[in-house]
Amino acid sequence: MNPKYRFSSDVAKIDRDQVHRWISEQSYWAPGRSRSRQDAAIDGPRNFGVYDTDSNRQVAYARVITDGVTFAWLCDVFVDPAVRGHGIGKALITGILEECEPLGLRRIALSTDDAHGLYSNLGFTALNIPETWMERIVNPGV
Repeated sequence: MNPKYRFSSDVAKIDRDQVHRWISEQSYWAPGRSRSRQDAAIDGPRNFGVYDTDSNRQVAYARVITDGVTFAWLCDVFVDPAVRGHGIGKALITGILEECEPLGLRRIALSTDDAHGLYSNLGFTALNIPETWMERIVNPGV
């Protein structure tokens, strides 16, 4: 990773205001997410960030929901538009994969509309048997 940035899994470092703005105002998957829902989303799973070493400003965020044994869901991945194209997303996902490695998970899943190249370069593939996966939308737009 560029020495100007550092990866961290310390939830205390998460800039909750910034993460809420990114997710609720700039993401395509959760526009309008309330601050209370975002705070609850941060409180439950494992959280990760990338920070500018000069200013300590958070420049990327993601979270992983997992049982810690067999399965993980990578979600809410966001890189500040001002630093995109500098390897921050790759550094974030690489750091997350390294943190998850000791768990011995069988599968890490995710959903993306626009970052297939990033994820495929890091070993993610399309679902092997997509017809076996299902979802139930309970609260659309939340």
